[in-house]
Amino acid sequence: MDSINRNQPEENHRNLSGAPAVRQIKDIVDTAKSCFFVTAHGVRPMSVQKVDDGGNLWFLSASDSHKDEDIAASPVVRLYFQGSPHSHFLYLDGLASLSKDPAKIHELWSPELKTWFTEGEKDPRIDVIKVAPTSGYYWDNKHGNLVSGIKIMVGAAIGVTLDDSIEGTIQP
Repeated sequence: MDSINRNQPEENHRNLSGAPAVRQIKDIVDTAKSCFFVTAHGVRPMSVQKVDDGGNLWFLSASDSHKDEDIAASPVVRLYFQGSPHSHFLYLDGLASLSKDPAKIHELWSPELKTWFTEGEKDPRIDVIKVAPTSGYYWDNKHGNLVSGIKIMVGAAIGVTLDDSIEGTIQP
């Protein structure tokens, strides 16, 4: 792959699919905790409640929200994550679906959600959004922020690009 940085001596591009893609999604989502949830008609912050072993992302939402109206009209969504200032970047394209499955609501419920659902776990406005990713792209570092920072400082001192980044497509 051609790079704008021809001084990069290390591999910095790796496409992921299957189980490695799901591991990368889980790692970034666990770090970021929330995302920008983009529908055809709006963008809003959302907290991810769970990433399952298939790479699906699960959210709780209010059935009377504009977001849910958007999903009902068109299930195509994009999610943007940033876990730290220098790593754990991800976007995912996917298809969203809505349900009122009480077992899934119970599984995803946590007490702080009562801020939005004042009647608690049994609030009739709660619904579940499942986003099944179809594709995406990630940018991360290979060895954590500390090692990445050290490599950047050493590279700057000796005049060699020692960027610890890794990026590529995600195909769960």
